[in-house]
Amino acid sequence: MKSRSIITILLLIAASTAFAQATHRTRHNKAKDTLIVKSYTDSLRNYKQMLDTTSINIPDSDRDPRTFYIFAPATFYYSVAKDLLQTNDNTQTKQPYDSSRDMDRIMMNIYLNHPNLVAKSERSLNRIGAVHKEMDAPIKNKVQLVTKADALPIEENDEEHFNLPMEIVVKKPNFWKYSGDYYLQMLQNYVSSNWYKGGESNYSMVASVTMQANYNNKQKVKLDNKLEMKLGFQTSRGDTLHSFKTSEDLIRYTGKLGLQASKKWYYSLQLIAYTQFMRGYKSNDKKVYSDILSPLNINLSVGMDYNVVWFNKKLTGNIHLAPLAYNFKYVGRKELATRYGLDEGKHTLNDFGSECTVDLTWAFTNTIKWKTRLYGYTTYERAEVEWENTISFQFNKYITSNLFIYPRFDDGAKKDESHGYWQLKEYMSIGFAYSF
Repeated sequence: MKSRSIITILLLIAASTAFAQATHRTRHNKAKDTLIVKSYTDSLRNYKQMLDTTSINIPDSDRDPRTFYIFAPATFYYSVAKDLLQTNDNTQTKQPYDSSRDMDRIMMNIYLNHPNLVAKSERSLNRIGAVHKEMDAPIKNKVQLVTKADALPIEENDEEHFNLPMEIVVKKPNFWKYSGDYYLQMLQNYVSSNWYKGGESNYSMVASVTMQANYNNKQKVKLDNKLEMKLGFQTSRGDTLHSFKTSEDLIRYTGKLGLQASKKWYYSLQLIAYTQFMRGYKSNDKKVYSDILSPLNINLSVGMDYNVVWFNKKLTGNIHLAPLAYNFKYVGRKELATRYGLDEGKHTLNDFGSECTVDLTWAFTNTIKWKTRLYGYTTYERAEVEWENTISFQFNKYITSNLFIYPRFDDGAKKDESHGYWQLKEYMSIGFAYSF
């Protein structure tokens, strides 16, 4: 009775499984699947009635390990037909009960009466992976118990250590950010003395250092510091008085203190001071046109700053607008006073006006970058406008080429007969560059 109950339960579970699978199919095949499941369950019910008429005790060792056949999707197994149809010479001899024979009869009934339910075969399973061999005996795992170890006693010193107060170390954030940009570039042009179009050989070199130290506490206050130093030399055969002369000469400091007004606007105080390193000459001319502290310009302004973050952070920088600005100019060489807008014989000039500074960097690509600085100052009697443009072409990590264009307007200086108050400087160079 025990074995009959077990088989009955298995058959009912199999029927429920088949019915559950059928309910998940599409509506188009719902009627057809219902008919198939009904046929399958009818077959199982017939065998249940047949088993109810017999009473057999099945030892645990004789239980068929292939019971999963009736739970899995209907599949044609070769062993079912082989075991069920094999001949036995001792058919007249009573044999002990074999539960595997009942499983073979159940599966064979499905193969013969409901072949439409058999969707797979043992051959198709072999293509996916080998079918597990039938188990001759149940697998038993040997369990090894581990003896529970006693807890280690806590020593007095350890207990005192646990009771000590914990030290929490809080590191002060670093609000300073440092960056730098350096390059050393050269240009060489050679023309032989008998070149049919004329011209002359020349060599030029320019070195530039830009260092920045910026403070921002992410709350209200920021402090920006930028120091720019640039020095360039050139030589030419046509200049018989100077073996070399400066082509670029600049020392400039820009400092800015800002108090946040909104997300991108700051109340700001800006200081700009600039001069040069060396004396400046023209070809075949002994006259000095500039010198250290001749001139020295200092501009102090109060206004508003706007942080620029445009085009998906490709265009960055700031714009400073100052309705009130004080400008101080000093010329050490008195003979240069009138050249820089001072009265003859004077060393200094003080005036008030308005000032605007636009300092932007636009990264077109990873290898092409444009840096621009527009500076304007006016007293409503005179005006100074400078527009510096540097386009950098990055060949690799250390080699770049720069195109520098620098137009300038100053109606406080002496007017030139050819260019008026406009001035222009331009050069292109290639060489070593490094940034951090």
